[in-house]
Amino acid sequence: MTDWPYPRWVAHRGAGKLAPENTLAAFEFGARHGYRMFECDVKLSADDVLFLLHDATLERTTNGRGEARAQSWQALSQLDAGSWHSVGCKGQRLASFEAIARYCLDKGYFLNIEIKPTPGLETVTGIKLANAADLLWKDAAVPPLLSSFQVACLQAAKSAQPQLPRALLLDKLTPDWLATALALECVAVVCKYTLWDEQTVAQARNAGLRTLSYTVNDESAVQRLTALGTDGIITDRVDLFKPD
Repeated sequence: MTDWPYPRWVAHRGAGKLAPENTLAAFEFGARHGYRMFECDVKLSADDVLFLLHDATLERTTNGRGEARAQSWQALSQLDAGSWHSVGCKGQRLASFEAIARYCLDKGYFLNIEIKPTPGLETVTGIKLANAADLLWKDAAVPPLLSSFQVACLQAAKSAQPQLPRALLLDKLTPDWLATALALECVAVVCKYTLWDEQTVAQARNAGLRTLSYTVNDESAVQRLTALGTDGIITDRVDLFKPD
């Protein structure tokens, strides 16, 4: 992308740790703090409904048990996804991808969608997510940014909807990290923030790729990444950092 349309600051999972992650309440919390771009994790239910959840299992962030993929969206939509966080969030529900997409589109917000498949469902999740995003954003000026740690997810998204922008997520730099991003025709690389330095930023920039970081929660890291000229900062601390 020659013109980068996305805000520099991105709220992680809606509002990081300050509201129940990946729920509408988290997005609303982040928006109240001035954030206009959000990151979220999307996977498939047993009946192939796209919904927001980071983990493969339900125990950490809901009152459900077992693998999320084993349950229908009807069952998942009835779970309490807020009590684990705080008493005031009791009764908050899991969010469908469509509901979050329409919320962002209605408000004019931007979205970084991490394709977070149940293991073994990388290809089908990538295809279904890309197709759904293309349909939902068909009349929008700026499409969502699709990202994943899983190469198979990005390959599937690319085959289904090649026009949607993609980003490779990395928690370490392998010798072929840049070649992989270019082979997937990504527009950006999203790294663990400690991986960016003058050399890696220059490598990405010279290849025409944008540079984003996760999950940045302290001022010294922000200052370093700003000095390096990186393009995006994903943070939990929507209360600490005021977005540009």
